[in-house]
Amino acid sequence: MSELADIHVTPPVRPPSRNWPQLIVAVGVVLTLCYLAEFVLAVMLVSILLAFILAPVVDFLGRRLPRSLASLIAVLLLLALLYGITYASYNQAANFVQVLPRYSERIRAVVMSFRERAEALNPLRPTVDEKNVVKVLPSSPLTDAVTRGFGSVSQGVFAVSVIPFLVYFMLSWQQHARSATVMLFRMEHRHTAYVTLGLISNMIRSFMVGNLLIGLFMSAVSVAVFGALHLPFFFIVGVISGFLSLVPYLGLVLALIPPLVVGLGQLDSGDLFAISVMVLALHFFALNVLYPKFLGNRMRLNPLAVTMALLFWGWLWGGMGLILAIPITAAMKIIFDHVDALNPWGTWLGE
Repeated sequence: MSELADIHVTPPVRPPSRNWPQLIVAVGVVLTLCYLAEFVLAVMLVSILLAFILAPVVDFLGRRLPRSLASLIAVLLLLALLYGITYASYNQAANFVQVLPRYSERIRAVVMSFRERAEALNPLRPTVDEKNVVKVLPSSPLTDAVTRGFGSVSQGVFAVSVIPFLVYFMLSWQQHARSATVMLFRMEHRHTAYVTLGLISNMIRSFMVGNLLIGLFMSAVSVAVFGALHLPFFFIVGVISGFLSLVPYLGLVLALIPPLVVGLGQLDSGDLFAISVMVLALHFFALNVLYPKFLGNRMRLNPLAVTMALLFWGWLWGGMGLILAIPITAAMKIIFDHVDALNPWGTWLGE
């Protein structure tokens, strides 16, 4: 009995309870900073994405040149490519901007015809001479949400002038930035931080390069088909339609709008139907063949998580949030998967 009395049963250790008020306050502070520092964070994230696109070029040139010089050459090549594309398409883009109000009037006329037919079904509604009525059309919430994320003209000019320098320093100081970031963590967490950063880097590089290749392919096919059908401004419209098709879920509808709007009144119904079929077939070909080949399952996000991410970041940052929603959410999932306390959230975001 004395031996049994000496045995002490150690109670099970309970995991520390989470302080939900502090967690809610911390999330609120982070979201507030994201909202207030929208322009700065968007510029930094765009620079990071461009740096990941140019990283393979820098690695290739770095075998024979110093990394700083290789980074400078990569940024100059990117600027030269953008300048060449702008110069080659300037005349067509300028003409397209000049005739754009004409297409807007044409769309307005079609909408007004449908409206008049709908109003004709209600004979009790009083008629109003719309020619003598001055209407002030406020911008729609959707337009404000999309355009808000791109800022004013002065902010755009400032961003364009700053991004090349940020990309250069991110490329030239890549190894230092990564090792210094790992050193911010405690010793027992540095290996996990190093692996997590590597996975995020591979994910973003695959996402950017894959989408760029798919967008270029779809733009080239669209330009060729639109040119064969003699669609006005086929080069500009083909590039816009090809890259709009990359938008998750809404890509098909967005890709159809530019060619149909430009071709309205310029092409017959058979050509417009052929354009619609081509855009539809190209979109499904990219969705079922190109995306699995170039991106695979590297994102590992379920459709519900992607939809909610697009809704949230689009609300928070407008059009720029729609562009950055998927890589941000995929990076968050990688972090959640490597932090024990956040594993359930990573599982919820996953497939």
